[in-house]
Amino acid sequence: MPMIEKQQATADPERGRTVLARKWSYLLSGVTVVSLSRELLDEELRDMLDTLIESLRGTSADTLPAERIGARLVALGYVGEPGLRCTLDVLGKGLPALAELRPADRLTERIVVTLGALSCGFLLAHERSVLDQQEIMHLSLLKAVRDAQWHLKESEARFDEVVTSSASGIALVALDGRILRANAALAEMLGHPSGELAGTVLDDLVHPDTVEVFREAMKSLVDDGRERIRQSQRLLRKDGDVARISLTASLLRDAEAKPAHFVVVVEDGTELMLLQGELSRQALHDVLTGLPNRQYFGTHLEAALRRADPAYGVTLFHVDLDAFGMVCNSLGRRVGEQVLVHFAQRLKSVMARERAMIARFHADEFGILVENTATTPDIDSTVRAINDELAEPFFVEGHGLALSASAGVVHRPAKGIDPAELLRAADQTLRRAKVRRRGQWKMFDATADVEDRRTQALAVGMAGAWENGELSVRYRPVARLGDGGVAGIEARLHWARPAELALAHENCAELAEATGLVLPLGDWLLRAASRQAGWWRHPVVVALTGHQVADDALGTRVTRLLADTGLPPARLVLGVPVGALGVAGVLENITALADLGVRVMLEEFGLGPDDLRAVEDLPVDIVRVDRRLAEWQAWSASTFLGALVPLVRQVGATLVVDGIHTGEQAGWWRAAGAELATGDYFGVASPPEEFTARLAGA
Repeated sequence: MPMIEKQQATADPERGRTVLARKWSYLLSGVTVVSLSRELLDEELRDMLDTLIESLRGTSADTLPAERIGARLVALGYVGEPGLRCTLDVLGKGLPALAELRPADRLTERIVVTLGALSCGFLLAHERSVLDQQEIMHLSLLKAVRDAQWHLKESEARFDEVVTSSASGIALVALDGRILRANAALAEMLGHPSGELAGTVLDDLVHPDTVEVFREAMKSLVDDGRERIRQSQRLLRKDGDVARISLTASLLRDAEAKPAHFVVVVEDGTELMLLQGELSRQALHDVLTGLPNRQYFGTHLEAALRRADPAYGVTLFHVDLDAFGMVCNSLGRRVGEQVLVHFAQRLKSVMARERAMIARFHADEFGILVENTATTPDIDSTVRAINDELAEPFFVEGHGLALSASAGVVHRPAKGIDPAELLRAADQTLRRAKVRRRGQWKMFDATADVEDRRTQALAVGMAGAWENGELSVRYRPVARLGDGGVAGIEARLHWARPAELALAHENCAELAEATGLVLPLGDWLLRAASRQAGWWRHPVVVALTGHQVADDALGTRVTRLLADTGLPPARLVLGVPVGALGVAGVLENITALADLGVRVMLEEFGLGPDDLRAVEDLPVDIVRVDRRLAEWQAWSASTFLGALVPLVRQVGATLVVDGIHTGEQAGWWRAAGAELATGDYFGVASPPEEFTARLAGA
């Protein structure tokens, strides 16, 4: 295909389908004989292609359309195995390249399964077609043998004409099992010269393991009156090899309806079985690396757990290639694929002496299952060996690369553990190993796993709790350290869980941040606080999370909020975490908020030089000291923190101290020169009605 045509096919989905259908039609016409003209074949294949694509783009994996398309291919004419191979080759390469199916990685498994279903539909229809041909052949043979009593020479001529031209092996067999006549096709299947099979006992050609089953079936044709038998059999070739075949036998009767002969039709199933085996292998192996895929690995894991040595057990590694995304983004997907192939080879090299299975799960994640013995290296040595192999630079298209891998490890799990649960545990352990580290491994920790699952269950259940009214907005004062008066009001989330301890704002924000719920939940918090602030006439403070402050639509959200609630911009104070300043778009959002007249407060402020520089360079006029510094001051006699206040004043910002729990802390920071503070000492977060009563009594 010319480059321009490829580009057009990629850019235009309809053009892409048309080009692929024409290619399919052109190549199929070259290897098969069909009853349609080229134009009609193009239309027929385009219709099949549309059906396949719609099935792949569907929400569920439905293989029935693909099976029907396989059957339709058989109905086109004499398509046969070359046509099936051509179809699989064209679609296997063409479907992933279609623009509407990109990125192909997410549909790789479904494409393989769909092509497998197409093949199954083709093979089943082909088998039915063969059986139909055999039925026709049997009828012809029956008629020829019945007429043999009167027209022997004519029947022999008809028999010769049928069997000689047939690609199937055909034999006329006496009731005692001797082969009376056999065509050249049967002799070729079994490696005999033409005519040599005559006089041979058919039972002697059947494999010893199945000969008794065959004898019983042939006997049933005579004794039980069955019309025919069909079996998958193994026949012995002259050179000692085994021919795998499909055998159909019918009983011929004479003019008096008495048993006379058997007619046996043999189809060579070797190529069909090889094709089925290859399709099965592709369904259970990763196309790129040739390694087993996750499905195959899971089946093997279940068996390995059952047979594990009680003394040594098994070890499961869930391995992830670090910085793989950087490689693909900077050097391209093709380089990334070669890196994965290299990584797979290095894993094979490291585990070569062990009884181990290596599989590719998806993307850059691999699984290793080791059935341990007395000589199996310890886990640290294994992971270090993997990273030593990766640390040796290798070259891909002129780029010298050296990477590392991280691993989550489950060592000697219980035999009765569910394989799916074991894989989940290894995956979760890998996630913990990769937190702020690379090239590391971590052992499965049951206690940490329980805590992780509990936290994740809370995070995913938070939306439902919000819908059920378990989440509310509470308020606490921002107090003046000089006289304890209220200088502002901070809005905070509160999750009142039935029969469980309530969760404070920090926990709620962290959970919502993990799932992305923080954007709609944050909008709800801002609106509730802004409306409430209209009653209290105090500035309202809302701390944003990193996800919120990096949101491209933050300025639009705040503008709409101010318009809807009527809150003056100067009375809205939004907190921005220091840790988010390096994220793309955050600095622009801070400037946009300041342009709206909203006051920006820098949260989690510390003693780092970048923190002070951010206050100088950005439109920030309030900073809130990280509560960890207030806690440090509470137990440390050091006066080092006292230098923080003049530094902040020097850059022209107001300082708020978070985490004040005692009068002693409040006095220390007041003496140091801080102006404002938040914390339990000045009042815990409470519902709006309680906070209103507190303001009224102040």
